Amino acid sequence: MQIGNGLQFSLTIGEQPVDLFKVFEFEVREALSEFFSLTISAFSQRSGIAAADLLEQEAELSVFQDGELLRRFRGVVAEFGRGSAGHRRTAYRLTVRSPLWRLGLGRNSRISQHQSPEQIIGAMLEERGITGARFNLLRTPEEREYCVQYRESDLAFIQRLAAEEGWHYRAEHGPDGTELILADHHREALALPSALYNATAGGGSRQQCVFAFDTLDRVSVAGVAMKDYTFTNPAYGLDHMEVASDLSKQRPDYEHFDYPGRYKQDASGAPFAKARLESLRSNACTASGKSNRADFTAGGRVGLEGHFDDAVNGDWLLTEVVHREVQPQALEEDACQEPTTYTNEFSGVPATVNWCPPNDNCRPVMDGPQIARVTGPEGEEIYCDRYGRVKVLFPWDRYGQDNEHSSAWLRVSQGWAGGQYGVVALPRVGHEVIVSFLDGDPDQPIITGRTYHATNMPPYSLPTNRTKTVLRTQTHQGGGYNELSFEDEKDKQLVYLRAQKDHELEIYNNQTCSVGNDREKHIGNDQRLNVTRDEQIDIGRDQKTIIGQDQTLDVTRDRFTNVGRNYRLEVTDRRHEYSHTNHDLEVGGHYTQKVQGKVLVEAGESALIHTRNLTLTGSESVVIQGPGGKITIGSGGVTIDSPSIKLNGPVAVSTGAVSQIKTLESAAREGTPLVDICSACGDGA
Repeated sequence: MQIGNGLQFSLTIGEQPVDLFKVFEFEVREALSEFFSLTISAFSQRSGIAAADLLEQEAELSVFQDGELLRRFRGVVAEFGRGSAGHRRTAYRLTVRSPLWRLGLGRNSRISQHQSPEQIIGAMLEERGITGARFNLLRTPEEREYCVQYRESDLAFIQRLAAEEGWHYRAEHGPDGTELILADHHREALALPSALYNATAGGGSRQQCVFAFDTLDRVSVAGVAMKDYTFTNPAYGLDHMEVASDLSKQRPDYEHFDYPGRYKQDASGAPFAKARLESLRSNACTASGKSNRADFTAGGRVGLEGHFDDAVNGDWLLTEVVHREVQPQALEEDACQEPTTYTNEFSGVPATVNWCPPNDNCRPVMDGPQIARVTGPEGEEIYCDRYGRVKVLFPWDRYGQDNEHSSAWLRVSQGWAGGQYGVVALPRVGHEVIVSFLDGDPDQPIITGRTYHATNMPPYSLPTNRTKTVLRTQTHQGGGYNELSFEDEKDKQLVYLRAQKDHELEIYNNQTCSVGNDREKHIGNDQRLNVTRDEQIDIGRDQKTIIGQDQTLDVTRDRFTNVGRNYRLEVTDRRHEYSHTNHDLEVGGHYTQKVQGKVLVEAGESALIHTRNLTLTGSESVVIQGPGGKITIGSGGVTIDSPSIKLNGPVAVSTGAVSQIKTLESAAREGTPLVDICSACGDGA
């Protein structure tokens, strides 16, 4: 429709006829880092237009000035309403929004791993069918190990990621479509023709100018200090500060401190602090005004000229523009003589300001701990890294893989954790764990507990064994378990220790073991006891040792055995004793040896029996034998068998031995020796 001041508007919706609607008025609000919204009041000669024919259809409103295209707004029909109907026309109301608006309709939860914000946002936009997106970044964003979208819309997730990185986004409506631009600077902002300030003009004027322009300076944050923590370098502060350069209008000590800064390395900390300061100071100096410049667009840069205050003349970055148009001629026969008017209200900041969207830390806050299941590679029971971290799958993660890629590594809280000492009990694949979140941040999960459930039941049935406290492990890739348990039922108290295979006990100083009653020890195979120094065993009463086969006792030096009363040694087969040097036997009372067979005493040098009385008794005979002969005492008498017999000293002859006495007397007269040693002297004298 052509109107008196040269403005023309056209509205097309999908495949609908171009003249379906006559626009009476419209309002468009566009702002940096916000999707635009177009509200249209229109009339149509058709009264039965159905919402189903228009909703979600592409719509485009074009603004022309004297046949030249000034602006176009392209989006999708989000709302459609029918108003009052007359004989010739029906009133309608439409709301057209940016396709980006669709991303705010749903809500989702998902996990991104080892991706940069650019990759995360780009993939999400492509997934939602928004292909005309372009990243214009001076700084390459760092990869995020773990980034969670939790119970928030795709739009809210994208906006907070962009704000955290210091990015803004804007839409540029071109002839080939709408391009979504995400940038961390305004160096390539759309350069608009200079705007003339004219306070006497208005919306119906053909002169394109600014007719209202106000500025506002505010006292704002002077500097930002941020701090964070990483467990991989716990002693490092991760402190980053950023101070505003122009503080001539205010005090410099208004510092904004925040912890955590949501970064784990300096490469992200410095730009995060800079982006936070730019965001907080974006309203330190602002401008607002009115104009009839239809080409004004959020994200455009325009130079103001002709203002009475030369301080405000110069380049300004438009951050928000609200376009309004009223076209009474659309009412046809009811039209008044009022001209079509177009005005806009705009806001801006000096073009030297790197405007950033508000970063109010609007991330979702986890309301409390959550349940998750430990995951790992197929066939693996225990999967962890050098820090004892594990991976989990949350019930809400619809896209997560039930394997080693389900999540980032999660730290596990232990009962005690020091420098290479403490407790280590790793959750295993399939275990259910309780996950908490540091500062309520979904990007910082930590396992703080474990729970049983219907599949993973406790080691003992409950409540039958409710008095037991149990620590039971499970053999990796096999059967069996180790266990330490405590039974606390009255009169049945028990401490139970089980080792599925080996048990090692290492004590660097003393060990004391006190048993109030009995002690029983069973060893299925061998036992070895190695005592470096002394061993002492005190037994209050009896000791009984049963050895199934052999016993070997090896004493390097002396051995002393002290028996308070009787000592009995019984050998079923043979006994052999060997002393390398001497063998002494001392008996305080009597000494009796009883041998069923033979007794052989063999001395390499000599044998000496020294006693007061010596009796040799043989039930059949007694034989005394030496190199020169032998004496046999048998039942028939005494026989001396020797080549020569020598007797020294007097000889007494008793009755019954006359012949023998004579022989002895004859031998004595002749000087024939009988024996070499006199039995009376014993020394041969």
